[in-house]
Amino acid sequence: MSSPSTGLRGRGRSEFGVALFLGGLGVLVIVQAALLEESLIVRGPVGPRTVPLLVGGLLVVVAAVLAVDVLRGGRGEPEGGEDVDLTSGSDWRTIALLAAAFVANALLIEPLGWPVSGAILFWGSAFALGSRHPVRDLAIAVVLSVGSWYLFVLGLGIALPVGVLQGIL
Repeated sequence: MSSPSTGLRGRGRSEFGVALFLGGLGVLVIVQAALLEESLIVRGPVGPRTVPLLVGGLLVVVAAVLAVDVLRGGRGEPEGGEDVDLTSGSDWRTIALLAAAFVANALLIEPLGWPVSGAILFWGSAFALGSRHPVRDLAIAVVLSVGSWYLFVLGLGIALPVGVLQGIL
């Protein structure tokens, strides 16, 4: 039971912060999507603005629903996972390895292309998360990166950099 001095003032502040963050992020995504130029390549109802507008709108709706829930007394439940040790600290090694995989992808996507940088990202993420089957993981990473490149280029008409594999893919 809350004391009379705290009232509504201290109740649910973190949940309101999350709602505010989600709402702001949704508005930012909508504004940025509205600034996108229409593609001359894409013909039809789905253009480059469609998915960002949908995601931004959903973020704003979720933020509003969360804020209403908190106003009605809803509270976030603490994690009580079966396989999570809540007393242990963060695994900074895993976080650093995942961050390194993402930074490598960002730095290498232009010079090497998505198929190579994506494979590094997927392989590095699997390694960081504990997989110790490097050959199998590399094969899966190559299939995922090349497959996603073809999906974007052929399926969606979105050009991802091909880099060093120009002329091969």
